[in-house]
Amino acid sequence: MGSIRMIDIAVNFTDGMFRGIYYGKQHHVADVATVLSRAWSAGVDRIIVTGGSLEGSKEALTIAETDGRLFCTVGVHPTRCKEFEESADPEQHFQALLSLAQEGIQKGKVVAIGECGLDYDRLHFCPAEIQKKYFEKQFELAHATKLPMFLHMRAAAEDFCEIVERNRDKFSAGVTHSFTGNTEDCDKLLSFNNMYIGVNGCSLKTTENLDVVKGIPVERMMVETDSPYCEIKNTHAGIKFIKSLWPSKKKEKYDQNCIVKGRNEPCLVRQVLEVVAGCKGITDVDQMSKTIYHNTCRVFFPHDLDTAADALLAGRHDW
Repeated sequence: MGSIRMIDIAVNFTDGMFRGIYYGKQHHVADVATVLSRAWSAGVDRIIVTGGSLEGSKEALTIAETDGRLFCTVGVHPTRCKEFEESADPEQHFQALLSLAQEGIQKGKVVAIGECGLDYDRLHFCPAEIQKKYFEKQFELAHATKLPMFLHMRAAAEDFCEIVERNRDKFSAGVTHSFTGNTEDCDKLLSFNNMYIGVNGCSLKTTENLDVVKGIPVERMMVETDSPYCEIKNTHAGIKFIKSLWPSKKKEKYDQNCIVKGRNEPCLVRQVLEVVAGCKGITDVDQMSKTIYHNTCRVFFPHDLDTAADALLAGRHDW
């Protein structure tokens, strides 16, 4: 697979599909260990597990503690922000998130606040006003913990950017992940000089998507799978740029040596890199991946950059 090193910034390991459960029905054994081993072999050397609710963030932290290369986020997804109001006391709910984040920082595992933001495609889960209120509130978590933000923006660019603008002094840096917006949305995000854009299969579906991705400077980009969702399908515009393939089988014919058809997993982050390079006309995927790796460390693993810089100064290149 070559020497490319990658960090998948978004994996939903708390999803039932990684326990073999699809639409409430058990199809195969839990296989996170197998999925991880495929990822490490493919050149992924760190994964950030996404938290999307208080309970989900607790679970993400528990998963992150099982391997030195796993990290996680703590926060509440826009579609789940009703949980603040449905708890006995929203302020207490907020404090519980803060305590969890602080505990995770001490364990060296929590690297961002999120996934939080706005999702106007799924207002049936949570109305816009509640989403906005608790998106804004979660910047206080970033401010209190000094952590970067892991953000979600879907069909809500104007309100999203307005809230980010108002709170830009409360967070050091952030990534708007699973980006599917247009060029104008992209330009708005890039106007925040501490904002990066996360690209996955959902960002690479159409020719229009690819045109937008072409315009994102590699220096402001991160890659992710958002597994088990957002895989690159055969119908996607970027499919022609893919070089790395894995055998796959349907969930009903589960085989641990194959990926499950239709279930995305972290090893496939390599395909995202290939499509990005292909649509940008970049032939040196290795160099591009180094830049993206560096961006990711700068935001989520800054101590690594210090180590790398020290090693460089000392003339060592073992990092």
